[in-house]
Amino acid sequence: MTKDVFISGGGIAGLSTALGFANAGFSVVLADPAPPPDTMTSDGSDLRSTAFLQPARALLEGAGIWEALAPYATPLEALRVIDSKGTPPEIQTERTFQSTDLGEAAFGWNLPNWLTRKVMTEAAAAAPNLDLRMGVGFQGLLARETEAIVTLTDGTRVRAKLAIAADGRASPLRQAAGIDVSTTRYGQKALAFAVTHEVPHDCISTEIYHHGGAFVLVPLPDVKGKPASAVVWMNDGARALQLMALEDDAFSATVTERACNVLGELALASPRRLWPVVTQTADRLSARRVAIIAEAAHVLPPIGAQGLNTSLKDAAILLDLAKSKP
Repeated sequence: MTKDVFISGGGIAGLSTALGFANAGFSVVLADPAPPPDTMTSDGSDLRSTAFLQPARALLEGAGIWEALAPYATPLEALRVIDSKGTPPEIQTERTFQSTDLGEAAFGWNLPNWLTRKVMTEAAAAAPNLDLRMGVGFQGLLARETEAIVTLTDGTRVRAKLAIAADGRASPLRQAAGIDVSTTRYGQKALAFAVTHEVPHDCISTEIYHHGGAFVLVPLPDVKGKPASAVVWMNDGARALQLMALEDDAFSATVTERACNVLGELALASPRRLWPVVTQTADRLSARRVAIIAEAAHVLPPIGAQGLNTSLKDAAILLDLAKSKP
């Protein structure tokens, strides 16, 4: 099989890259060993959410996928930052920033990661110029001067002008290209989950700081008729494990207290997931006929909308380079 581009990794970054290249007229094959979860409660579903900032939205519009995502997106019209202290935490100071101060309708548009990946996979399956191979992974690489020859786990061999590693922090394609990484660990973990709450979020993203780490409430569409938000809660590793072990009712009560009751009583509305808080950077971003992007290139802490927006910037720059020198 001969294609212009091979992409290892069918997460949000890999799918965005694939759709962008395919929409620009390049022939693309994408492989990922793990099909996306169908629901929020499916095993392996990514319960984090991402606030897509304007540059990321522009890439998704250019890739022809934003229209399918827009009905599920919640605009972030304001950002509230709160400093708290004490046990239980109490608000000391707070400030709210409005997107209209910048002349923008929203700072970004928030989407659940599991749902974004599901919608993108469905779009990719129907896209021209794109051969989507979910359930099939990368196995081997032979990089030549004029092409990359990639072997997949089902035995398929793909010849491509460019192989893109978008296959995560443990990227097998990056490893096959001989690129090492540097990792810094902080002894913290982040809990990711969704909650419903009594008080509407009014499209305001809220960050509450305390000595244990940040606690972030990011607006989501209503869940079963109730206002809902995605939560990322950073803690020291031992404390995070204690929180994971709590029964749902006790966990919801603890979350409500940590949120300083800004949205009233919070109720757990999803499973809980635990993520290590690390930074990781690849020693190089390219090798012969290989480009490294997204978390294969750089891992950032899961807060502040940094990670995926940076990943999509990678995709946009790589696509611009390919268009300029096809």
